Amino acid sequence: MSTTAVAEKTVLVTGANRGLGLALVDEALRRGATRVYAASRQPFAHSDDRVTPLIMDVTDWAQIERAVESVESLDILINNAGVSLPDDLNSRAAFEQHFDVNVYGPLMVTQALLPSLTQSRGRIVNVVSIGAFAAVPILPAYSASKAAAFSVTQSLRALLAGRGVKVHAVLPGPIDTDMVRDLPIPKASPESVARAILDGVELGEEEIFPDPFSQMQAESWSASAAKELERQNAALIAPLALAA
Repeated sequence: MSTTAVAEKTVLVTGANRGLGLALVDEALRRGATRVYAASRQPFAHSDDRVTPLIMDVTDWAQIERAVESVESLDILINNAGVSLPDDLNSRAAFEQHFDVNVYGPLMVTQALLPSLTQSRGRIVNVVSIGAFAAVPILPAYSASKAAAFSVTQSLRALLAGRGVKVHAVLPGPIDTDMVRDLPIPKASPESVARAILDGVELGEEEIFPDPFSQMQAESWSASAAKELERQNAALIAPLALAA
């Protein structure tokens, strides 16, 4: 298991202006990050001079490219920006919106920053959801997008291993943010989840279960047939690379 510390590293967080994103910015600073790029769709200010705000809509490739021009180097990318809206499976537009933000957005940001991450042999941290394991029926488009995001994360992990880039999937349960604040269910605080996420990154955990609700799945997942199948599928990369 490969480990890394956040201290003395550069970090980029998307969706950084509130909720879990802001908590991740603050936690990275607390751990001694030298530079934190805080990306959001709206102008954003932070009192710590180690924070560099970036205007970035993760669904806009041109805006991503412009923002990335300001990133001198990068060790840890945290794809946190996301959307969660209720639907009833009757709207294609709901699926398109969720996939644009939750699947294609993180992938585009990753592609834009991959040269820097390859150079630093860095980390990609994709904030997915425990909903990737089992759909939340009142949020079907969200659940489907997070299942797809988890699959993309697993593929990135295998494809980028040869470049020395490590990929983490964060699988939180409900967090007390604007996204699910009105749902009558127990929620973890953004601050506690941010701490657990960066703990998991520092420990080199491939899947990070950062709250009491999601942690109930941690042990069974690591020993599951699905996780073993992921490892077997990842092993296909080596012979394909040799054949090429």
